[in-house]
Amino acid sequence: MRNKYIIVLLSVVFALSSCVTSRRVNYMQEPNRQIPTYGDTLSYEDYRLQKGDRLFIQVYSIDEKTALFYNSGMTNTRQIARSGNINSNIDLYTYIVDLNGNINFPTLGFLQVRGLTTREVKHLLEDELASMLRTHGDMPNISVEVQIVQRYFSVIGAQSSGRFAINKEKVTIFEALAMAHDIAEFGDRSKVHIIRETEDSTIVKTFDVRSKDIINSEFYFIEPNDVIYVQKMKGQAFGINSAAAAVSVAATTISFGVFIYTLIDRFIIQPVLDSKKNEDSAK
Repeated sequence: MRNKYIIVLLSVVFALSSCVTSRRVNYMQEPNRQIPTYGDTLSYEDYRLQKGDRLFIQVYSIDEKTALFYNSGMTNTRQIARSGNINSNIDLYTYIVDLNGNINFPTLGFLQVRGLTTREVKHLLEDELASMLRTHGDMPNISVEVQIVQRYFSVIGAQSSGRFAINKEKVTIFEALAMAHDIAEFGDRSKVHIIRETEDSTIVKTFDVRSKDIINSEFYFIEPNDVIYVQKMKGQAFGINSAAAAVSVAATTISFGVFIYTLIDRFIIQPVLDSKKNEDSAK
């Protein structure tokens, strides 16, 4: 009988230890001994262009000839470019930042843009175009729109892991995870990794996405080409995600344990005991 109690106890402990609690998966939790506090390090900065970035540039002017010259054929492409989706026609109307950090813009030639923000590139183009047109005796008002297109981030370990387009200026870590349909059920939210490429190297940032303080930290906003990696919970090859499931598994495990114990008792233990009893009687 004592062995039966041991089997029951071990079954219950196993079932409960495999249960995924709300503390392990809920977001926006108050920091405590398990959930870290992040200092107020939030300082969003506009993305600075790197080699390989692709720019969509449109020139506006009250002079129709000037606008037509720089924007020829762009009318039907503008919305596609803004969406950030890949399209073979986009290559004809965008400017790639080459290995030297330049773009080759009509009439202006090569311009160094690496390390600049899109706002700084906008002002650079407006100044250069205005200066060039003045030298030719023209004084049209010039306005330039600059956007980065074909920007992406990737998620590994979510419900829908994959590569996703960035089609707005700022994307938070929660928006990124939402686009990937949240972290998988047994993903470890306490150790989320962001793999980020810089001009000089590749860096890895690790943080606990459950912490409420995440919104004030450097981890809140993602950048183009980021890879978000969520590993599985340690030792979580098997898990239970609710109390009802835990009870069900415990009951099933107990039943199976009792069944195995009954078989062992009937066909192994009892025959041995009976044999020993008969031997003692014969003596």
